[in-house]
Amino acid sequence: MKYMKKMAWGLLIVFVLIQFYRPSKNIAESDTMDSFMTETNPSKELKIILKQACFDCHSNNTVYPWYNNIAPISFWLDAHIKDGKKHLNFSEWENYSVKKKDHKMEELEEMIREGAMPLKEYTWTHKEAKLTPDQKQAILDWADHTRALYQLGPKPE
Repeated sequence: MKYMKKMAWGLLIVFVLIQFYRPSKNIAESDTMDSFMTETNPSKELKIILKQACFDCHSNNTVYPWYNNIAPISFWLDAHIKDGKKHLNFSEWENYSVKKKDHKMEELEEMIREGAMPLKEYTWTHKEAKLTPDQKQAILDWADHTRALYQLGPKPE
């Protein structure tokens, strides 16, 4: 019993101490989505869907929930955001080659079809990010159209 009490106190002290260490937040000083929005030209409705379901993890601007201020949740969210941006970062769209943009759109279509995106962990707390079949189809149609434009354009060297 004494051991359990010491263990509980130790865990409490560690929990309090980690509250003072926070990962840096994913917040850019300016809106860097202009290039992506201009080039891919999503409809107004689709812009809303993308903002609700994709941009928190796949851009340089995350809207953080209140519970992000609690460690270790803040570290868990930071890892998800970094991983999401590693795979696709809409804020860096202008830096991608045409070939890479086409490939990213192909991956986006695959993730939507498989139901892998948005992550279930995200939609648990962001109900507006859960995509309806019509919303999924709108994303797929838009991505397919965008890919067709990339494939028609000049080939990268």
